[in-house]
Amino acid sequence: MQDNDQIALARIRFDNALRCIKSSKLLISDEDYKSAANRSYYAVFYAIRAVLALDGIDYKKHSAVISHFRKEYIKTGIFDTSLSEVLSELFDIRTDSDYDDFFIISKEEVIRQIRNAETFVELVRAYLLNRFKQ
Repeated sequence: MQDNDQIALARIRFDNALRCIKSSKLLISDEDYKSAANRSYYAVFYAIRAVLALDGIDYKKHSAVISHFRKEYIKTGIFDTSLSEVLSELFDIRTDSDYDDFFIISKEEVIRQIRNAETFVELVRAYLLNRFKQ
Protein backbone atom coordinates (compact mmCIF):
# COMPACT_ATOMS: atom_id res chain seq x y z
CA MET A 1 0.00 0.00 0.00
CA GLN A 2 1.23 3.46 -0.85
CA ASP A 3 1.75 6.12 1.75
CA ASN A 4 0.11 9.54 1.46
CA ASP A 5 3.33 11.20 0.25
CA GLN A 6 3.64 8.75 -2.64
CA ILE A 7 0.02 9.33 -3.63
CA ALA A 8 0.41 13.10 -3.42
CA LEU A 9 3.55 12.96 -5.55
CA ALA A 10 1.84 10.73 -8.12
CA ARG A 11 -1.04 13.20 -8.34
CA ILE A 12 1.28 16.17 -8.79
CA ARG A 13 3.19 14.40 -11.52
CA PHE A 14 0.00 13.33 -13.25
CA ASP A 15 -1.30 16.91 -13.11
CA ASN A 16 1.97 17.96 -14.78
CA ALA A 17 1.24 15.44 -17.53
CA LEU A 18 -2.21 16.92 -18.08
CA ARG A 19 -0.77 20.44 -18.23
CA CYS A 20 1.73 19.33 -20.85
CA ILE A 21 -1.06 17.92 -23.02
CA LYS A 22 -2.91 21.21 -22.73
CA SER A 23 0.25 23.18 -23.51
CA SER A 24 1.00 21.06 -26.57
CA LYS A 25 -2.42 21.89 -27.99
CA LEU A 26 -1.93 25.59 -27.35
CA LEU A 27 1.47 25.49 -29.03
CA ILE A 28 -0.06 23.97 -32.17
CA SER A 29 -2.44 26.90 -32.45
CA ASP A 30 0.65 29.14 -32.31
CA GLU A 31 2.30 26.98 -35.02
CA ASP A 32 5.15 26.11 -32.66
CA TYR A 33 5.30 22.46 -33.65
CA LYS A 34 8.70 21.65 -32.18
CA SER A 35 7.62 22.88 -28.76
CA ALA A 36 4.32 21.02 -29.08
CA ALA A 37 6.27 17.83 -29.74
CA ASN A 38 8.39 18.54 -26.67
CA ARG A 39 5.32 18.96 -24.46
CA SER A 40 3.75 15.77 -25.83
CA TYR A 41 6.80 13.80 -24.79
CA TYR A 42 6.88 15.42 -21.37
CA ALA A 43 3.22 14.56 -20.82
CA VAL A 44 4.13 10.90 -21.14
CA PHE A 45 7.31 11.31 -19.12
CA TYR A 46 5.44 12.89 -16.20
CA ALA A 47 2.72 10.24 -16.43
CA ILE A 48 5.36 7.51 -16.17
CA ARG A 49 6.95 9.26 -13.20
CA ALA A 50 3.50 9.35 -11.55
CA VAL A 51 3.32 5.56 -11.86
CA LEU A 52 6.81 5.15 -10.45
CA ALA A 53 6.02 7.48 -7.55
CA LEU A 54 3.50 4.99 -6.19
CA ASP A 55 6.32 2.49 -5.85
CA GLY A 56 8.71 5.03 -4.35
CA ILE A 57 10.96 4.94 -7.43
CA ASP A 58 12.59 7.80 -9.33
CA TYR A 59 15.66 8.39 -11.43
CA LYS A 60 17.55 11.48 -12.52
CA LYS A 61 17.96 10.39 -16.15
CA HIS A 62 15.12 10.08 -18.64
CA SER A 63 16.63 6.89 -20.02
CA ALA A 64 16.55 5.26 -16.58
CA VAL A 65 12.90 6.26 -16.02
CA ILE A 66 11.93 4.85 -19.41
CA SER A 67 13.98 1.69 -18.98
CA HIS A 68 12.47 0.95 -15.59
CA PHE A 69 8.94 1.56 -16.88
CA ARG A 70 9.50 -0.78 -19.82
CA LYS A 71 10.99 -3.50 -17.62
CA GLU A 72 8.54 -3.35 -14.74
CA TYR A 73 5.30 -2.23 -16.36
CA ILE A 74 5.35 -3.04 -20.06
CA LYS A 75 7.28 -6.32 -20.17
CA THR A 76 5.23 -7.61 -17.24
CA GLY A 77 1.96 -6.88 -19.06
CA ILE A 78 0.69 -4.16 -16.76
CA PHE A 79 0.67 -1.86 -19.80
CA ASP A 80 0.35 -2.95 -23.42
CA THR A 81 3.58 -3.51 -25.34
CA SER A 82 2.46 -1.04 -28.02
CA LEU A 83 3.20 1.75 -25.55
CA SER A 84 6.90 0.99 -25.80
CA GLU A 85 6.90 2.01 -29.46
CA VAL A 86 4.84 5.13 -28.72
CA LEU A 87 7.31 6.06 -26.02
CA SER A 88 10.31 5.57 -28.32
CA GLU A 89 8.77 7.70 -31.04
CA LEU A 90 7.83 10.51 -28.66
CA PHE A 91 11.32 10.46 -27.15
CA ASP A 92 13.05 10.49 -30.55
CA ILE A 93 10.93 13.33 -31.90
CA ARG A 94 11.39 15.33 -28.70
CA THR A 95 15.14 14.86 -28.92
CA ASP A 96 15.21 15.92 -32.57
CA SER A 97 12.94 18.88 -31.86
CA ASP A 98 15.10 20.07 -28.99
CA TYR A 99 18.58 19.45 -30.33
CA ASP A 100 18.48 19.37 -34.13
CA ASP A 101 18.34 22.94 -35.41
CA PHE A 102 17.26 21.75 -38.85
CA PHE A 103 14.59 19.29 -37.72
CA ILE A 104 11.18 20.03 -39.19
CA ILE A 105 7.97 18.47 -37.95
CA SER A 106 4.62 18.92 -39.62
CA LYS A 107 1.41 19.94 -37.95
CA GLU A 108 -0.10 16.57 -38.85
CA GLU A 109 2.78 14.70 -37.21
CA VAL A 110 2.53 16.78 -34.05
CA ILE A 111 -1.21 16.16 -33.88
CA ARG A 112 -0.49 12.42 -34.12
CA GLN A 113 2.08 12.73 -31.34
CA ILE A 114 -0.39 14.57 -29.14
CA ARG A 115 -3.02 11.90 -29.73
CA ASN A 116 -0.50 9.20 -28.82
CA ALA A 117 0.42 11.10 -25.68
CA GLU A 118 -3.25 11.55 -24.76
CA THR A 119 -3.86 7.81 -25.14
CA PHE A 120 -0.81 7.01 -23.04
CA VAL A 121 -1.83 9.47 -20.33
CA GLU A 122 -5.40 8.13 -20.25
CA LEU A 123 -4.12 4.59 -19.76
CA VAL A 124 -1.95 5.83 -16.91
CA ARG A 125 -4.98 7.64 -15.44
CA ALA A 126 -6.92 4.36 -15.33
CA TYR A 127 -3.96 2.59 -13.76
CA LEU A 128 -3.52 5.29 -11.11
CA LEU A 129 -7.20 5.35 -10.23
CA ASN A 130 -7.07 1.61 -9.71
CA ARG A 131 -3.94 1.87 -7.57
CA PHE A 132 -5.41 4.72 -5.48
CA LYS A 133 -8.32 2.41 -4.54
CA GLN A 134 -5.97 -0.25 -3.18
